[in-house]
Amino acid sequence: MSGHSKWHNIQKTKGAADAKRSQAFTKIAKEMIVAVKTGGSGDPNNNSRLATVIAKAKAANMPNDNIKRTIEKALGAGNTDSFESVTYEGYGPSGVAVIVEALTDNRNRTAPAVRHYFDKYGGNMGATGCVSWSFDQKGVIIISNEDEDLDEDTVMMDALEAGASDFSSEGEIFEVYTEPDACGAVAEALEAKGYTFESAQVEMVPQNYIKLESEEDIKNMEKLIDMLDDDDDVQNVWHNWDQD
Repeated sequence: MSGHSKWHNIQKTKGAADAKRSQAFTKIAKEMIVAVKTGGSGDPNNNSRLATVIAKAKAANMPNDNIKRTIEKALGAGNTDSFESVTYEGYGPSGVAVIVEALTDNRNRTAPAVRHYFDKYGGNMGATGCVSWSFDQKGVIIISNEDEDLDEDTVMMDALEAGASDFSSEGEIFEVYTEPDACGAVAEALEAKGYTFESAQVEMVPQNYIKLESEEDIKNMEKLIDMLDDDDDVQNVWHNWDQD
């Protein structure tokens, strides 16, 4: 079975979350509030979107108390938080495809900011659908085997029994793929078997990758990703830059 083999992207995201844990938790909490409100339930068993966000929160080491408080806040009658999901698409240096997922309470603030980042670092924001056709939406669960104490065949069978649609072994990590709506349930089933995750979330997985050769392009692409990640309205940044 095959995977997208881009653990570098996950590592970079994880490192940023470790360095800016508070910001990372704030973004996940915002996503959780939206999941509760749109799904109409604070019970992950009856709200697949919420189950997926909870899996993401646990993989990011968000404390259970924080998760519980956030769900209770979203269910509260006095909660007036109102965010809408907005997706922006465009191109980075040398035509790297970039998808930016945001949750915002003010499009007039978010859209110009995202456009500015693209323009400043050698890219341009495009029309909806200009690059998303070359990505597949999948649940992706990353399990580390850095200590080599996990058996690949056992993990694969456990993943498939939990409802995974695909599995890949890439060096020191295992990549478990699911249907987008099944990510939370599969993560919960694997967690019950004792597995811990480096990452568990719904991702936009590229169908192909672009290698950047120019040092200037590499520098600008790194800055573009960093600026987008640092924006409070931006939840996720997906791209097809081959960083191997």
